Amino acid sequence: MIKLLKTDYEKIVAHAEKELPNEACGLIGGTINGDSKEIKKVYLLTNIDHSNEHFSLDPKEQLAAIKDMRQNGLVPLGNWHSHPESPSRPSDEDKRLAYDSKASYMILSLMDRQNPVLNSFKITGDTAEKEELVIE
Repeated sequence: MIKLLKTDYEKIVAHAEKELPNEACGLIGGTINGDSKEIKKVYLLTNIDHSNEHFSLDPKEQLAAIKDMRQNGLVPLGNWHSHPESPSRPSDEDKRLAYDSKASYMILSLMDRQNPVLNSFKITGDTAEKEELVIE
């Protein structure tokens, strides 16, 4: 299970809407307690690809976010990105680029702008398994 505060969910949605028509992206940091992950901080990063079909995190921003996590006693939990025109599930490219089977890969679909859908996945090879996501 992975927990996300409603205010952080709203922060992700707002950033994703601002970046339209391109994908938005970022990192998530927090704590792990057994099988439970709690997101304590959401990082909004720049998609240096400026594309609506894929993203690359800005390396300098990524490093700064990891440093911030360490300074605040958090661990990297994974990343998030938006799908402006497709469902909240990993694309073939998302699966191919998923380098860490322990990470959470959160995907926000903006297909229906009035009803954004956020899901979290564990990705191992070609297999994506949906994680239980609790927004509080």
